[in-house]
Amino acid sequence: MRRRSDFLEILGQDIRQAVRTLRNNPGFTLAALAALTIGIGASTSIFSVVDKVLLQPLPYLDPDSIVQLGRKFPDGISYAASIPEYMVWRDNNVFSSMALYDLEGPAFNIDTGDFPEQVKGAHVSAGYFTVFGISPVIGRAFNQAEDLPNGPKAALISENLWRSHFGSDPQILTRTINLNSSPYPVVGVIPSRFAANPEAEVWIPLQADPHSINHAHFLQIAARLRTGVSLPRAQAEMLAVGERFRRLYPTYMDKSESVAVVPMRDSIVGDIRKTLYVLFGAVALVLLIACANVANLLLARSAGRHRELAIRAALGASRWRVIRQLLTENVLLSTAGGFLGLILGVLGVRTLLRLIPGDIPRVDPAQLRNPFELLDWRILIFTIAVSFLTGILFGLIPALQISKPDVASTLNEAGTRSSTSRHQNFTSKTLVALETGLALMLLISAALLIRTFASLSSAESGIDSHNVYTMLTSMADARYQTTEATARFTRQALQNIESIAGVESASTSLVIPATNTIGQLAFDIPGKAVPSGQEHNGPEPWRAVSPHFFKVFRVPLLSGRGFTEHDDMGGAAVVIVSAAFARKYFADENPIGRTLDIGKGIGPTYADYARREIVGVVGDTCETGLVGGKVPVMYIPQAQQPQGMTKIFNSSVPLAWEVRSRLDEKSLISAVAKAIHEVDGRLPLGQVRPMDKILADSISRQNFNMLLLSVFAASALLLAAIGIYGVMSYSVQQQTKDIGVRMALGADKNTILAMVLRQGLTPAFLGVAAGLAGAFGLTRLMESLLYGVKSVDPISFFGVAAILLMVALLAVFIPARRAISLDPVAALRSE
Repeated sequence: MRRRSDFLEILGQDIRQAVRTLRNNPGFTLAALAALTIGIGASTSIFSVVDKVLLQPLPYLDPDSIVQLGRKFPDGISYAASIPEYMVWRDNNVFSSMALYDLEGPAFNIDTGDFPEQVKGAHVSAGYFTVFGISPVIGRAFNQAEDLPNGPKAALISENLWRSHFGSDPQILTRTINLNSSPYPVVGVIPSRFAANPEAEVWIPLQADPHSINHAHFLQIAARLRTGVSLPRAQAEMLAVGERFRRLYPTYMDKSESVAVVPMRDSIVGDIRKTLYVLFGAVALVLLIACANVANLLLARSAGRHRELAIRAALGASRWRVIRQLLTENVLLSTAGGFLGLILGVLGVRTLLRLIPGDIPRVDPAQLRNPFELLDWRILIFTIAVSFLTGILFGLIPALQISKPDVASTLNEAGTRSSTSRHQNFTSKTLVALETGLALMLLISAALLIRTFASLSSAESGIDSHNVYTMLTSMADARYQTTEATARFTRQALQNIESIAGVESASTSLVIPATNTIGQLAFDIPGKAVPSGQEHNGPEPWRAVSPHFFKVFRVPLLSGRGFTEHDDMGGAAVVIVSAAFARKYFADENPIGRTLDIGKGIGPTYADYARREIVGVVGDTCETGLVGGKVPVMYIPQAQQPQGMTKIFNSSVPLAWEVRSRLDEKSLISAVAKAIHEVDGRLPLGQVRPMDKILADSISRQNFNMLLLSVFAASALLLAAIGIYGVMSYSVQQQTKDIGVRMALGADKNTILAMVLRQGLTPAFLGVAAGLAGAFGLTRLMESLLYGVKSVDPISFFGVAAILLMVALLAVFIPARRAISLDPVAALRSE
């Protein structure tokens, strides 16, 4: 007990001494705090996002037991599933519950007032809420009877919708709501804490047919592991279940395909994991550079503390006691930097949330209003740990160097100062080389991402997006379950829209270009052999579009003709292909007049996919987004879409409208809504977006990566420049007498200038050499983040190295000029 009391007393003395020392050196303290605040603050900001996306458990009951099932191929996993797959896969011994639900949540038209409005909704099987461990606030979840084909209608609504549209009516379970012009009794209210994926405010039963042979992949499957069942065991059993499906439906499972069982968090996070790890690694480098900078500041300050420490040693202080005192000062400094860094980190999170693109999972834009919601115990522990370790890291080397002074020589102010200074100069320059190398690695990484963004920004999308606006309407209405009914509505509505003054053209399509939601269909080319190992000539992306689709986006017609109003169910089946499709499958042949069997033999959904004649070839477009590039595409007339496809897509995917107009957005949307309501007054418009923004959003993640890494690289460059300048200023100060001697012996200013420049640039050159080697390895980890540039791009490597050396030259030149301006007499008298 006495020993513990003595320790606390000594610790208190050390802390009081540390406070006095830091207070008596305000310049050093402020400079060190600034470097630490930047390093720790940036680390805390990025870790906050890493924590939210990768570390925090999903907001479900026992989230580690929830998995997602998918189809595994050599090039990745697809989570799109079919009804027959679910019906076969659910017969297993490893899951306590399974659920089948929409891949993309469709929009529902809910009628609670004078005019319907769009809300996000989803079709789900009866086990959906059991899988995610969610119980309604009031009422119940769906029962098995309601999930059977043609079963009773029922709806569950979110707690937020219950409050906003029904005033938290306690009698809500006795009410019926109109969804897509049909009445649905409300059977329960889902709590607001439920993080639905896909997002939804209303849920209705999927009512999938257990005997379905519809193999369209427009749904997804989640499951909950039985108690005691491990993920490897579940994976092993589902591989066997997948083979059972192959035996039942051999034509609907690829030879290289198998069933994948993936933790739900991994499936949600997806490919953003590598991006966050790269950014976190970058900010860790910034923190290391900040530590090296503070270590150099400590070494510079230690020159004035040799006498103080020698006196303490002469009075009996052990080396360990001196080291503890110095480390106490450093940890106190880093703790203050950590506190300020935490504040900066929270502010940085707010900026991050503004920059984060919409495709970063698990980050809610609503948190913009209160970034403190992101803080949890992990972030606090991280900041405390980083602060403590930083204090030890940057303080240990200087503490070890100055904690064992030569007492006699130091007190006599003679003898060993020159050797001590040389040793400290070597350590300082080593730290400068480290800073320079780390900064170069960051700068090269940022340069590669800048070039990636520049390549994407200048990439030809193949469409003219200027003055084009897009919007969506939900067609999940019983009146629009056939292709003819949908075509009649869209034809009349488009005629109304194109009659608006200021509108050049208008179209509809299954999905909006560049949104990465396009599907693929298998097809055969009569007269062409199927490649070995394949069942069809190929699967390629396809779109169902109205006649003026190419006119709206100004996609050139290269040969043949475009679609007309006569390309409907009563006309000949036709298809238009992109130039990339023609090059890939017809090479030097003329594709006009050739035929395609699209979706032949795939299932009842495609039963009326008749043989189609190629009537036109259009220019290539980035249908899957700028990152995906220009891909082969098949376009079919929307009025010839197979009946089974129309029923599926109208119930699960909103209809996209595209309008080219010179009108301002507000006037245009009002006029378009009126034109559509003249045909059907019960269909609201939603999700209005300029096409320019859609293209910009398609590279928003690359922009985010570039901005953050550029900020980190700029911070690293600034810290490295300050480090070089500080070391050389200290070096010139320590060599003042030596420079005076050289000048007295006849050395001219150019000789002195060359000497100082050589001393300063040598560690910079060594750091650049090490940084180039490190960047060669680091950038290979970034290959998946790059576009249009190689990971070992020589322009980025050597161009950035040259810039860094120029900055280093500038940082060295300022102290060098001071050296050559010294008065030799005054220099010889200096001590």
